[in-house]
Amino acid sequence: MKLSNNTVLITGGSSGIGLELTRVLSKNNNRVIICGRSEQKLNAAQAEIPGLITYQCDLSEAEQCHELANWLRKSYSELNVIINNAALVNKIDFLEDSFALDKLEIEVNTNLLAPIRLIKMLYEQITKNPHPAIINITTGLIYTPRAIYPFYNATKAALHSFTQVLRLQSKPGNCKIVEVMFPAVDTPWHDGNPPKIAIPVEQAVAEMLNGLSKGKEEIRIAGAKILYLVSRLIPGFALKKVNSLS
Repeated sequence: MKLSNNTVLITGGSSGIGLELTRVLSKNNNRVIICGRSEQKLNAAQAEIPGLITYQCDLSEAEQCHELANWLRKSYSELNVIINNAALVNKIDFLEDSFALDKLEIEVNTNLLAPIRLIKMLYEQITKNPHPAIINITTGLIYTPRAIYPFYNATKAALHSFTQVLRLQSKPGNCKIVEVMFPAVDTPWHDGNPPKIAIPVEQAVAEMLNGLSKGKEEIRIAGAKILYLVSRLIPGFALKKVNSLS
């Protein structure tokens, strides 16, 4: 995949993996556009990274997804790369949490429906431009779920399945459809308490970009590779091991 001279949209680009991707991709691309819910975080990213374009929105709201897509069509017709990175997680006991269904709706809307909506609304636009690509960010937990994330596992597994179907349905078109499965990464996503196995965000993004440069369609980062293999060979052990991690 071509990693320079693109116009790139990164959802959730003001924090964690998205922010590190923004830092790196801003160096060699024509434009990098990020969106996020926090105006404060967007402003901080813009102050750090010269030329960065920001758009404040809540992707869990269907109307705001449409507004973002309309803005991109009018203002940045040259958009050719979408990185669907935005996601949230609720660490809950499903049976005990009285607000579990409300949290479910927000996670499904953000983690699954938002990327699907944006792809549907922007696919025609990006494929009119050179070197189009859609990159969906998922997780090694699509292979073996972690019990403390009852909805996150499911939304990412669904996005994994959708990405595979999209890749098949988009052929023989010119759009590259890529999925990146991350392990635990040391970012603010963990609220200051990342698992011991979490890798640095710089390493995670470097491995992702290396896989993209080699033209891979499915990129498993660090521990996600191991989880993929173990879940297929010894699924019961993989499930037990993932849920014993601290």
